[in-house]
Amino acid sequence: MSYLIRFADSSDLNAVIETDTALSAEQIQWKLQNKEFVIALFRNELVGFIRLEYLWSKFPYIGLIRVSPTHQKQGIGKRLLAFVEKDLVERGISKLYSSSQADEADPQHWHRHAGFKECGIINGINDGIGELFFVKELNV
Repeated sequence: MSYLIRFADSSDLNAVIETDTALSAEQIQWKLQNKEFVIALFRNELVGFIRLEYLWSKFPYIGLIRVSPTHQKQGIGKRLLAFVEKDLVERGISKLYSSSQADEADPQHWHRHAGFKECGIINGINDGIGELFFVKELNV
């Protein structure tokens, strides 16, 4: 299957709003303008994305990565991540952060498999479950 990976733009607003329901339309529009959404398209249908955040407005952080169930296990997550990493390296950024809930074994496995290393935990959030943080060193 052939997938197109690219930054989302204003023409993708409605598709992104339908897929990422955690943010308002205004927040999504801002992120589109600032290249903080990378999307995967299959036959012009949005099938996956990475939403970037910036900790302290400086450190890139994967706020959310999602691939539709019918397109999982096809390497889309890896391709989305590779696109983000390439862009960050081109901008001279040497680290990418991410996280998962402390009780989520599958996302933790994905992070480790993708080259992330554990770098900390925040206890007492997510209804007391905690959030496990990861960092990936990028080849700048």
